[in-house]
Amino acid sequence: MPRKKVIEKRELPPDPHYGSVLVARFVNALMGEGKKSTAERIFDETMKIIEKRTGQDGLSLMKTALNNVKPVLEVKSRRVGGATYQVPIEVRPERRTALGIRWLITFATARPDHTMQERLASEIVAASKNEGGAIKKREDTHKMAEANKAFAHYRW
Repeated sequence: MPRKKVIEKRELPPDPHYGSVLVARFVNALMGEGKKSTAERIFDETMKIIEKRTGQDGLSLMKTALNNVKPVLEVKSRRVGGATYQVPIEVRPERRTALGIRWLITFATARPDHTMQERLASEIVAASKNEGGAIKKREDTHKMAEANKAFAHYRW
């Protein structure tokens, strides 16, 4: 961390096809080895699969799924007097979105479907219904924070 200047947060330009910064962040997280065009193609085909399966707008369903997956609390390790405590803290909005996107992609990758488009579509549809691996991860994170709320006074 710099001592003098505050680091400026760079603004991500919105996705050219959807006009959304959220989609741009999702595509960037989906991208592997710098293959952005492949990530964009996967995302576009995922939206088409979602629209075909549910009959709803794919982008709005993805936003719903992401809002369902975003964690409110998480635990952070704090070392106090030789002991390490799991201290519950509130998650910043920027990190909240990043974690939600990361969890959606991680649990979509672990699904048994054939293509990444199908796996991602299945995970997004499941998360929009409050089901699936990403939702379970959020619930586990919240349970851990709830179980350790006795150590909340160590927060600083």
